[in-house]
Amino acid sequence: MCRTHSHGHSGRRGWGHRFGRFGNREDWLARLEHYQRDLEQELADVADVIRRLKEESPPESPPQTASV
Repeated sequence: MCRTHSHGHSGRRGWGHRFGRFGNREDWLARLEHYQRDLEQELADVADVIRRLKEESPPESPPQTASV
């Protein structure tokens, strides 16, 4: 027998049902905006590390050929 799994969604769809977890719509919006700022800062930090690693990497030397 094949069963479907709702994964705790209780048949409700979309973001609207989640407002209850954090309060009203304004609270939900404020929390999401704060989370977005955190993610943007994290992304900037990762980009900075990548940039520094690229700047600090030694230049690749051309392959040396064996003298015969």
